[in-house]
Amino acid sequence: MIGAGTVLAQVAGGTGIVEYLTIFVLAAFVGIEVVSKVPSILHTPLMSGSNAIHGIVLVGALSIMGDAHGTAQLILGFLAVFLATLNVVGGFVVTDRMLEMFKAKPNERAVAQTNTAQTSEAKDTGEQA
Repeated sequence: MIGAGTVLAQVAGGTGIVEYLTIFVLAAFVGIEVVSKVPSILHTPLMSGSNAIHGIVLVGALSIMGDAHGTAQLILGFLAVFLATLNVVGGFVVTDRMLEMFKAKPNERAVAQTNTAQTSEAKDTGEQA
């Protein structure tokens, strides 16, 4: 796994932007393929896991921004913190909305409880006869 120091050393060593764009495009294709193959029932647990990862990204962006020297680094650090915060908040909003889909509405709960009570009564009267 490539660490932040290794990436910074490669940038200083003259690695071109073409290599980074190639890695980015390949990672995007792999990400799309992986996410599209996940069943919908697993999206909520995976979203919770990705929220934790985005939290780590946010902490990393804050630590790098704290060590920024110069206006350009400060602006890039602020942009990284802003985008990481959007990822964390957006992830929690999506997770909350997905969990709301699995909750029964109040009307459906009342109907289910009535049906359960009627079924229980029918079994009790059937057993007594």
